[in-house]
Amino acid sequence: MIGDKQRPMLRFLIVQSTASVVGLQGWMILFNNFAVEEAGLNGQQIGMLGSIREVPGFLALLAVFVLLVLREHRLSALSVTLLGLGVGLTGFFPSYSGLILTTLIMSFGFHYYETTNQSLTLQYFSTAVSPLIFGRLRSLAAATSILVGLLIFLMGQSLSYRTMFLVIGALVTAAGIWGLWQDPTHRNLAPQRTEMVFRRQYALFYFLTFMSGARRQIFMAFAVFLMVKVFAFSVTEITLLFVVNNAVNFFLSPAIGRAIVRFGERAILSVEYAGLIVIFLLYATTESRWVVVALYILDHILFNFAIAIRTYFQKIAEPGDIAPSMAVSFTINHIAAVVIPAIGGALWMVDYSIPFVAGAVMSLISLVAVQRIPRLKRA
Repeated sequence: MIGDKQRPMLRFLIVQSTASVVGLQGWMILFNNFAVEEAGLNGQQIGMLGSIREVPGFLALLAVFVLLVLREHRLSALSVTLLGLGVGLTGFFPSYSGLILTTLIMSFGFHYYETTNQSLTLQYFSTAVSPLIFGRLRSLAAATSILVGLLIFLMGQSLSYRTMFLVIGALVTAAGIWGLWQDPTHRNLAPQRTEMVFRRQYALFYFLTFMSGARRQIFMAFAVFLMVKVFAFSVTEITLLFVVNNAVNFFLSPAIGRAIVRFGERAILSVEYAGLIVIFLLYATTESRWVVVALYILDHILFNFAIAIRTYFQKIAEPGDIAPSMAVSFTINHIAAVVIPAIGGALWMVDYSIPFVAGAVMSLISLVAVQRIPRLKRA
């Protein structure tokens, strides 16, 4: 399944992806409580920070130009290093303006790593193998998230937010620096175009990517904030929820990769969007803490189904289009994501259920769109 030439890249992606998960999950576990308890932010400010966090994703297309002077795996490791620095600095700036700065640094690192991670995976592994690799990496991410949650749970008993952010950031930065010294590449690949690529045959991929970014940001910006602000979850409870959620995903993620190979992208994405309609509507209406917990776990399970958008693209793409198209797709994914959290934050101040109803509508539109995916055979 995986040849000797591919193993160095798989090892590189495992280390860098693990570090990326450590940084993002650590930041996410701590951020909402830190923002409320230390920085004193309100719903609108949280929404604005959600939009600001996605600006680097919107600018991911600039990675195409960075690749003119920097090899893709180097950019990948440099991005992880930047992610670690942003997370490590967060605890030193407990204010709205300070969190804008550290969130931008963290987010540039995370989004540029994700762009290169997806591109390298699609380039180095065939259409029959890439869903399994994505599933394996997601499973590893879930296991790593459990360890991060346990680490924060233990540190939270005696350490300050500043120290916890600093410890997590240092671990991520160290992994990024390790990656800068590696060369996992081989030369038997199609050369990648060094300009932005837009093609008519990729239109459905672009649309699904756009809608995925739009509805996903509603969850990212407001689901945990709902738990903290409306249901008064403590940082310990949020941490335990992250652990349980990732334990479930550790076992299910490889199965999702196998399901994509067996049933195809259209079936998998249809299940995802149908489920999201129900989940968002329940977020908007439930008054039960236990229901909110279940919704959070179910949403993360369905989030893994989005692998199918990328594997669908791999099946229709020209080989040289992968790297620039992943950069462009990240920008498309974040067009709506830049503005929706800010708009959602303003609507939250009117009624917190409105952003979640909007997410249900977006999921319905996506469900209709995925029915246009043809049944394609894998290489």
